[in-house]
Amino acid sequence: MSPLTPRLLMQRGRPKTDRLGKIRSLDLSGLKLLSEHLDPTLLGRLKHLQELDLSNNQLEALPANLGLPHLRILRCTNNQLGDVTTLSQFPLLEELSLEGNPFLTVSDNLKVAFLLPNLRKVNGKDASSTSSQVENLNRELSNRVTVYWEKFMAALGPEQEAEKVQTDFVNSAIRDVHYGPESLQDFTQWRVRMISEELVASGGTQAQDTNIPGKLPGAAAGRSRTRLAALKRPHDALLSVSPTKRVSAAPFTQVEGGQVSPPGGRERQGAGPDLAVTPVHPQCAPQLEPLHFLQCHSRNNSPRDLETQLWACAFEPACEEGHSGNTSQTVATCGGEAVCVIDCQTGIVLHKYKSPGEEFFSVAWTTLTVVTQAGHKKQWSVLAAAGLRGLVRLLHVRAGFCCGVIRAHKKAIATLCFSPTHQTHLFTASYDKRIILWDIGVPNRDYEFQASQLLTLDSASTPLRLCPVASCPDTYLLAGCEGGCCCWDVRLDQPQKKRACKVEFTFSEGSETAGSRVDGLAFVNEDVVASKGSNPGTICLWSWRQTWAARDGRSVVSVVILARLQWSPTELAYFSLSTCPEQGLVLCGDEEGSVWIYDVQHILKQPQPSPPTSLQAPTQILRWPQPRALGQLVTKTMVNTVVTNAAFTYLTALTDSNIVAIWKRP
Repeated sequence: MSPLTPRLLMQRGRPKTDRLGKIRSLDLSGLKLLSEHLDPTLLGRLKHLQELDLSNNQLEALPANLGLPHLRILRCTNNQLGDVTTLSQFPLLEELSLEGNPFLTVSDNLKVAFLLPNLRKVNGKDASSTSSQVENLNRELSNRVTVYWEKFMAALGPEQEAEKVQTDFVNSAIRDVHYGPESLQDFTQWRVRMISEELVASGGTQAQDTNIPGKLPGAAAGRSRTRLAALKRPHDALLSVSPTKRVSAAPFTQVEGGQVSPPGGRERQGAGPDLAVTPVHPQCAPQLEPLHFLQCHSRNNSPRDLETQLWACAFEPACEEGHSGNTSQTVATCGGEAVCVIDCQTGIVLHKYKSPGEEFFSVAWTTLTVVTQAGHKKQWSVLAAAGLRGLVRLLHVRAGFCCGVIRAHKKAIATLCFSPTHQTHLFTASYDKRIILWDIGVPNRDYEFQASQLLTLDSASTPLRLCPVASCPDTYLLAGCEGGCCCWDVRLDQPQKKRACKVEFTFSEGSETAGSRVDGLAFVNEDVVASKGSNPGTICLWSWRQTWAARDGRSVVSVVILARLQWSPTELAYFSLSTCPEQGLVLCGDEEGSVWIYDVQHILKQPQPSPPTSLQAPTQILRWPQPRALGQLVTKTMVNTVVTNAAFTYLTALTDSNIVAIWKRP
């Protein structure tokens, strides 16, 4: 029996009346309503209803024929909605609340803006910026579908049947017409289908006029560069790149309101003649073009903030639903009090999470399988972010909210990483000289995490980088620390839940003393490790298998070095290196804004590499492109970290001057 009755509606309705047709406001929140409880026959009697609250129920969808023609305010917070298309039945809707529906995504926000032309507020915020995004996306998709239609029709033979042709066109358009970030793919494919069907129905004349329902067409937009800029949030400044200053290394002397040194400034100091860009394999040097330079971590959203330090970034796993192929173009960045999720193709800041008073140092992704109350499986892309306060925040990126906080350490968290084999296992490393392994679990029915502590690993110095051993991630964990490179046994079937370092690694032959900082650490493949910091001006490649095999029970072991890569001679620390195992690459930024790229595939392919006798030069050095901010050139900066996606189509670098730099490989 449905919990909704005429009597209940009159009790919860305003103004108080004995006739359903006179109710203008109705509160049905907190009744544990399911979708099937919303009876269109009963609710359809509310002919003059203008405000409806369905919050804190268990709704997975809204029926398509509720019959509320005058509804202007709808609240559906804290439900399980997975689709918004039925909202089109409320064309007069002005205010909508959808917070706390974890299965709704950014694409659903855009669908709402498209379907409801009179919408003024969504989740308490002005809806005009989202409507502007939809207009630009819609215009570009309409143009692309029209061009695709013309090419499609030109290739047809006279014998093909019209009905089959129409079906083939719609299906092929959905498959082949792409625009915008991958995270909006659900929206763009939805619109491409609608535009294609309208185009077929009108014989090829409709798509050019397709726009948001009920809104007048805007002025003709410029080319795609202008459109993409219009999609950005107002305070996420896009810096312009000076096309003639991409190789200059003039020193950064910018002071707010002051002058910038001329481009022909002094040459880079301290680099010997062998540090010139002389690729080991010139034909293999990747071609990368500067694409976007963003100030999206500014304090108080100030465009004058060129001081916030950005520390870590990571590409979203490609296994998230909606991704095409085997790589991702969505990257998370952190620094200051903000965590941003950016689409590299367009430069759009898809999400921005702020925590006043926090300073974020690290981010890491995982993908969880969540089962709804109805038994449906959903993929969640969860981002963990941590920093100064010792808290780990678990962000459900697609839904745009924080769904869990772990009070992990009393001191700041330097870095964190997820286990590559257990999607809920998270390592956190802190300035309290501890590494803790957590099981964050999967969200409960209220979509909250209940984390549990599995292991505590004690360190003699602050751990800076974490790296599960690629060939046995459930057995050993490597960490680059202030005092060297250490290894712990992390097997969960062992009784001790608090463990000391098992082995310390040194990087000089014959040395039995550890103690040199290791501030960069990553596996290039299942055997080869790249590390930095133990020897100034170099990055070491060493063999995990050979080193471990030669250990012979010792607690201090010299690593078996395969190669030494030439890097910046700077004495500054904390430039984090990264690897792209799929492409056999090692990458690291430096103190002048350059990105050093090493193709080490030839080393990985050698069966028994001989001990290195000389430094290997970088395959390529990307010089700082000198973007322009506040009318001045940012001529030099520090690149704290640099990462690429698996296919090496995008490269993202974070700086000490609040600039996220994105390159693209054509």
